Amino acid sequence: MTNTHIVLPEEQTQRIDKVLAERNQDYSRSQIQSWIKDKLVKVNNQIVKSNYKCQAGDTIIWTIPEPEPLDVEPENIPIDIVYEDEHVLVVNKPKGMVVHPSAGHMGGTLVNAILYHCQDLSGINGVLRPGIVHRIDKDTSGLLMVAKTDQAHTGLAEQLSNKTVKRKYEAIVHGVLEHDYGTIDAPIGRDQKDRQKMNVVDQGKDAVTHFNVLDRYEGFTHVECKLETGRTHQIRVHFRYIGFPLVGDPKYGPRKTIDINGQALHARVLGFEHPITNEWLEFEKEPPEEFQQVLKELQIKG
Repeated sequence: MTNTHIVLPEEQTQRIDKVLAERNQDYSRSQIQSWIKDKLVKVNNQIVKSNYKCQAGDTIIWTIPEPEPLDVEPENIPIDIVYEDEHVLVVNKPKGMVVHPSAGHMGGTLVNAILYHCQDLSGINGVLRPGIVHRIDKDTSGLLMVAKTDQAHTGLAEQLSNKTVKRKYEAIVHGVLEHDYGTIDAPIGRDQKDRQKMNVVDQGKDAVTHFNVLDRYEGFTHVECKLETGRTHQIRVHFRYIGFPLVGDPKYGPRKTIDINGQALHARVLGFEHPITNEWLEFEKEPPEEFQQVLKELQIKG
């Protein structure tokens, strides 16, 4: 896929790899540098190096390479299927499972498990992410919709784009929230100091999280979150931004936290219009036992 960008005045003197990193937030800076090395990036129709300093008005043209075709093997991994018909699957993903294969995780993913259960998945997202319309983080548990046909995939993706999919999460955060309800409206993009993290940044993509308090404990709060947008790590980044990081979060949480092998975050409710029948479907799954055990211990402490 070929893309074009005219360098803005505020991007003057910035390195080409940094400018492209802002324009391609789903890719790491090292990946972008490899594009430049492979001569997939031109400025004013000239090949440049990663340290090229952009000038206002420069025309950048870059080509995002197609992912290398890799065979994804079906694996006999038990999965909790909440709903299934010929077009759509709804799965309750366990904590600790990666959604789709990547360079570091070619096996043991949700896609490997689904392919064993059902051979036909939509091909819109390519060989590494068949059927995957949206994702939840490895250490986030909960409900995920999967498209079995291209027609279903297109319909579900449109609903996500139009913000009509109902998604509610439960989380446990550090600190005691004073307000019963609130909205966090802050743009999210790549962290400029750590490309493996996301952060609230001025030039990020719009991100809106609504929340309400379910219960308060000594030093902690149990919250329900409703997503209006679905940015990478959105809930985790937003709650750290307002000073209430998620319990157990190794990337965005405090060093001293409750050790539960990842963030206390569960996708509890998922609702959408069936892309073929137009019927409204809504599903709900309780958080896993480990999540509920933390709440029981906090209740005992007061």
